[in-house]
Amino acid sequence: MQVWPGEAYPLGATYDGAGTNFAVFSEAADRVELCLLHDDGSETAVELRESDAFVRHAYVPGVMPGQRYGFRVHGPYAPERGLRCNSAKLLLDPYAKAISGAIRWGEEVYGYHFDAPDRRNDLDSAPHMMSSVVVNPYFDWGDDRRPRTEYHHTVIYEAHVKGLTMRHPGLPEELRGTYAALAHPALIEHLTELGVTALELMPVHQFVNDHRLVDMGLNNYWGYNTIGFFAPHNAYASWGDRGQQVLEFKSAVRALHEAGIEVILDVVYNHTAEGNHLGPTLSFRGLDNPQYYRLTDDPRYYMDTTGTGNSLLMRSPHVLQLIMDSLRYWVTEMHVDGFRFDLAATLARQFHEVDRLSSFFDLVQQDPVVSQVKLIAEPWDVGEGGYQVGNFPPMWTEWNGKYRDTVRDLWRGEPRALAEFASRLTGSSDLYQDDGRRPLASINFVTCHDGFTLHDLVSYNDKHNQANGEDNRDGESHNRSWNCGAEGETDDRAVLELRARQMRNFVATLMLSQGVPMLSHGDEFARTQRGNNNAYCQDSELAWVKWLDAEDGAEEGDGGLLAFTRAMVWLRRDHPVFRRRRFFHGRPVEGTHDDLSDIAWFTPQGKEMAQRDWDRAQASALTVFLNGNAISEPGPRGERISDDSFLLMFNASPKTLDFVVPVNHGRQWQVVVDTARADGVPPGTGPKVRAGERLTLVDRSMTVLQRPV
Repeated sequence: MQVWPGEAYPLGATYDGAGTNFAVFSEAADRVELCLLHDDGSETAVELRESDAFVRHAYVPGVMPGQRYGFRVHGPYAPERGLRCNSAKLLLDPYAKAISGAIRWGEEVYGYHFDAPDRRNDLDSAPHMMSSVVVNPYFDWGDDRRPRTEYHHTVIYEAHVKGLTMRHPGLPEELRGTYAALAHPALIEHLTELGVTALELMPVHQFVNDHRLVDMGLNNYWGYNTIGFFAPHNAYASWGDRGQQVLEFKSAVRALHEAGIEVILDVVYNHTAEGNHLGPTLSFRGLDNPQYYRLTDDPRYYMDTTGTGNSLLMRSPHVLQLIMDSLRYWVTEMHVDGFRFDLAATLARQFHEVDRLSSFFDLVQQDPVVSQVKLIAEPWDVGEGGYQVGNFPPMWTEWNGKYRDTVRDLWRGEPRALAEFASRLTGSSDLYQDDGRRPLASINFVTCHDGFTLHDLVSYNDKHNQANGEDNRDGESHNRSWNCGAEGETDDRAVLELRARQMRNFVATLMLSQGVPMLSHGDEFARTQRGNNNAYCQDSELAWVKWLDAEDGAEEGDGGLLAFTRAMVWLRRDHPVFRRRRFFHGRPVEGTHDDLSDIAWFTPQGKEMAQRDWDRAQASALTVFLNGNAISEPGPRGERISDDSFLLMFNASPKTLDFVVPVNHGRQWQVVVDTARADGVPPGTGPKVRAGERLTLVDRSMTVLQRPV
């Protein structure tokens, strides 16, 4: 076999049409072997003799796409110094563009013996390991164009590749649960009819099913256990894992773009699947443990601000390079449109504290590729000082956990929620205005993959996670949920009607709030996980979306909620007053030729809210006036934007209330939304009311009135 010196850049395996260049970083290694793997179980070892700045490299002519490979690192095994090299362990390439196979768990993939953790384990891991794959980088993107949807036009739909598609009756069975399913016309039609502009995929980086879960007969379903930051997860490919997963993912992105739908990836750069000091040796640990991971003062152990056993070392230039190279790869080569960063506060931990100006954010800010896509932070981790909602840099948007909590509290009847609800409804200026950000920095959500589904939020007071095998100890215990009078499934018609109304309340509130709304997959069908609020390990019908069959029709809680959700999304999309790019001023706006304030707040009696009204502990009802004739931001060509005006009437109290339509803010209005009705009031059919007249809102309901411009 010919072996040429090759190049130190780019890292990973790079096929050029005639052969493949291999390059891998390891400062800890004495020697590194490239192992070309064969289908009969044998391997050909090639020593990487060339080294530049600790990057070992070689070019091997004739190595084609589909070739499986790994690395063996010869070097010190000295855990007391943080070093865990072991040539008996076949290691994945951190820059692998595809990964084949799955781990067969056993003592062989660990660097120590189970009965003697301090003793080095020299069992060969290769027969039990996944393998890296050389991929063909060429793909016909045709005339693919990124939608580049602006945030004020964005509606995000968070989904799991398998969970969204596994039970879809319109998909061929062989495509269900795969990237190809995302490209199927039946799936895309649902998203476009719903009004979705961005599909936010739960982790699709190659991840590992934990040893513990496999032993329990479960799986790491959610996928927050990454081992390959460049490789699409191979189990979501319908026709092979020797690079086919790359082509299939690209095809899905191309199809979604053609429909005008952006693709956002939920990415997990805060930790890896190798766990703590008792975890397996799969890649980074065996290549250069102290360069990749945050170690404690005793370097045998790992710092953990993620709750997973380890945290990547964010002050290491090699970790930062890995992350930035990965992000650029997914944008330039895979054509994705943005990222949602899991436990993003960990990425800001350059040393111990959360530092908003840490190296990672500096790099993102100046990167000409990554800085131009959507960047969404999950602004917390489990470390000290890790709750950082509102504290990310100006170019970032954030999952607004305070929005979720406040909206849930209002509709479940918590006292003293009204004043904060007003802030969340109008874009959370208390969180974002002081650093130059705008309402669109707030990604608003009521539910997501983590926690109760929308149906379960109104059906359970307590979590029911017994299926996870942890005696119901896992998952959040404080869910801000309310079961409406019965725990779980019930035949009580009054309870079912209240639950359906509450779900409509949540959907309507979400879609009419300033900021960027995010729906969780299947909530439009009122899907249930039977009270399980931590379905991370449930790769089963418990977590997969149950789609409506034709006979389901408009049954309340499924077809009816779907129609209502569609109507609310499109009401938002049709009216710029619900998706303003600037915060409300609370006064008339100059140049708009309107002497009314851009927003006004009223008691149910139609009187302007006074401070004492906000301060009342049990205050749970109000009317909000949104002036469509006082939008301060200009249109794309500098033109003035004007819209219809709206009154939003919220009755989150447990009793029926009469609301007076405020005077001096419009003489005639039409009801366009009424969550007390099963159909939510289809457009154009609601009653007309005049200023000063009364509307009766049943307990825990919401009504929206519209006045043409």
